[in-house]
Amino acid sequence: MGRVQDRVVIVTGGAGGIGAAACRAIAAEGGRVLVADLDAAQARAVADDIVAAGGAAESTEVDVTDREQVRAMIDRAVDSFGELNVIFNNAGMNRPRGFMDVDQANFDEIVRVNTWGVIVCTQEAAKQMIAQGSGGKIVNTGSIASRQGFWDFVPYCVAKFGTLAVTQAAARGLVEHGITVNAFAPGVVDTPMWVGLNEDIRAIHDQPADADPMREFATGTLIGRPASPSEIAPFLVYLASSESDYMTGQMYMVDGGQVLV
Repeated sequence: MGRVQDRVVIVTGGAGGIGAAACRAIAAEGGRVLVADLDAAQARAVADDIVAAGGAAESTEVDVTDREQVRAMIDRAVDSFGELNVIFNNAGMNRPRGFMDVDQANFDEIVRVNTWGVIVCTQEAAKQMIAQGSGGKIVNTGSIASRQGFWDFVPYCVAKFGTLAVTQAAARGLVEHGITVNAFAPGVVDTPMWVGLNEDIRAIHDQPADADPMREFATGTLIGRPASPSEIAPFLVYLASSESDYMTGQMYMVDGGQVLV
């Protein structure tokens, strides 16, 4: 038996990076996974890989800022696997700009996906879990940007500080239903998002095309390098398992020692 045997887990942003690693790790520990992402084809590919390896997975396309799509995502999980036990609110994005160049469109886009999307998914997942009457787990993807501000990432920092606020508030309100709400805060992780972040930061600071500012930033961790998604995934299995039942309302740093709190 696996650590999350037969638990039904939705992972938003599950088509790549941390999300895909979480899907695979949870399935390897016996979980039944719904891979949810804007990129329907890649979500399907991740689910197919899991099934080919002997796991249980389905996929669906979702925009986490659209409540009807989020409801349909939850219905898909319940229709496929019978219930919903865990949701990882992992979908997110960033478009770095220097603080003085942030405009409303840039701010609104980042906060809408990274914070409003977490609120919508938390609300709709909680409704399903409350109706089932057997509790559940909500896990949110935070960031080192949930703990301190960065000049080139202000809307993202606002959004991820917001994720921490949602985590704490939801934990207070949902505990009476046996639902725990936690978050984890990665630092620099080697994912496909890295490419876009590097391009944006190079443009902000007029750096040459061969510069790798994200890797340079990662040297500021105590461990001294970026993480791979596979190094994050075991902790996410833990948060999805019964081993974390006495934990709620917290954001756990999984950042190689970049931010010490």
